[in-house]
Amino acid sequence: MNSTIGLRLRNALDSDFAYLFFRSPVAIVSAIVVLVLILAAIFAPLIAPQDPFNPVELNLMNGFTPPGTPNAFTGESFWLGTDDQGRDVFSTILHGMRISLFVGVSAVTFALVLGVTLGLLAGYVGGWTDTIIMRVADVQLTFPAILVAMLIFGIAKGITPVEYRDQMAIWVLILAIGLSDWVQFARVVRGATLVEKGREYVQAAQLIGRRPSAIMLRHILPNVLSPVLVIATISLALAIIAEATLSFLGVGAPPTQPSLGTLIRIGQGFLFSGEWWILLFPSLTLLALALSVNLLGDWLRDALNPRLK
Repeated sequence: MNSTIGLRLRNALDSDFAYLFFRSPVAIVSAIVVLVLILAAIFAPLIAPQDPFNPVELNLMNGFTPPGTPNAFTGESFWLGTDDQGRDVFSTILHGMRISLFVGVSAVTFALVLGVTLGLLAGYVGGWTDTIIMRVADVQLTFPAILVAMLIFGIAKGITPVEYRDQMAIWVLILAIGLSDWVQFARVVRGATLVEKGREYVQAAQLIGRRPSAIMLRHILPNVLSPVLVIATISLALAIIAEATLSFLGVGAPPTQPSLGTLIRIGQGFLFSGEWWILLFPSLTLLALALSVNLLGDWLRDALNPRLK
């Protein structure tokens, strides 16, 4: 068992993919930053000095404490300072990243599944199915993705009962971002499916009587996943930014479950009164997360592009 795992690990390290990765300083640094931020978000309850969303742990006397400076009333000191409610900014960032990453990953997963499914159907079935799916995609592309997300969020939140809106806000946000982001997956998969369905192995599967669903899932899908994974990586950064934008505008994560976007919106209100740290540190965290994921996606796109090898 251990020898098998060791052999697979050696093969992975000796692969062209690993060779390209270790020769790219940008990819290495980006991967380290992404890994550190993801682990910090996952283990936030263990790392964070306090639970910033538990009123029992908060002390209003600690409000507006500058970074690394003892509070004048309580004598407590905080690495990144506190906000107006006495919440440790470092703790709010760790917990806020959990919301941002959860929304981003879930939205991209939803968009990927929806887009790949519709792209496979459009490319393989063709006819009216292809026409309807692609025309809907073309219409959606005429609008900015953030406006589509705001529209879907507003409609979904409007039909949600008032007493469940805060509880369902995160899921509505995932739905809104996912529905605004499926088009690029569908278009790429449709184009690749049109190429693959003319190959001999697909024709052979048709001749022996394989069902269309089996052909799409077992034969065509594995051969169109490479560009999909690249798009998913880049889309993750865009989804995180979209979530932060919606939350900053006040139509995203609720105040009871603030994400990085919500923290930035809160900090923006205190920027000109001198409490700069409430805005600065969540903004830098969002920038580091989105930029690192985006750079990693750019490297992955180049690494999987056969024309650049």
